Amino acid sequence: MLETKFPRPLGDIGHRHTWDFPVHMRAVGGASAQKVVHEDPRALLDAFVKVGRELVADGCMGLTTSCGFLSLMQDELKDTLGVPFASSSLMQIPMIEAMLPTNQEVGILTISKESLRTEHLHAAGARCNVPIEGLPRDGAFATAIFDDLTDLDFAACQSEMNAIAQRLVSRHKSVGAIVLECTNMAPYAADIAMITGRPVYSIVSFLNWFQAGLAPMRY
Repeated sequence: MLETKFPRPLGDIGHRHTWDFPVHMRAVGGASAQKVVHEDPRALLDAFVKVGRELVADGCMGLTTSCGFLSLMQDELKDTLGVPFASSSLMQIPMIEAMLPTNQEVGILTISKESLRTEHLHAAGARCNVPIEGLPRDGAFATAIFDDLTDLDFAACQSEMNAIAQRLVSRHKSVGAIVLECTNMAPYAADIAMITGRPVYSIVSFLNWFQAGLAPMRY
């Protein structure tokens, strides 16, 4: 987990009741949203390795992170920690596009369009020319995350999500499915799907799939 204090509503990766399976969460010291998104998160690699090793020692079968921009550490962390590691919801993109009709593609909604670069997509195994729309830096959502506020205007955030989702599908008619880069966007996924008419994939859809392989149900 990033080291934050902003609210995490149900559906957020950091809300324990989002998950129907046991989850262990530990913050990585110094890993703020600002450093991970707007700076190079690889400067924090040693801190992530340390916490990852602690989680593995506690018996965790698979690991993830609470920011899609950490795809930049995918290879280093999976090899160093020695367990399945899912760094970013962006890793779903190739699988989703394999299921879409050939005239459709995935579009991305992100917390910061200017910071989401080709190297993030490449590290996640995604195409580098995926359509992207981002939230305004001075909006309710990005301000709460990057300024690490203790209050969050959920309705205002939902309105922003809906607006950029509509812009994505109106500007890119080929978008047949949407991936939410930010792990804090999942609480808004249902309304995004309703307003756009597209399936929406988030860190929640990704980790439910991820965990289903780590601990298959017995029937």
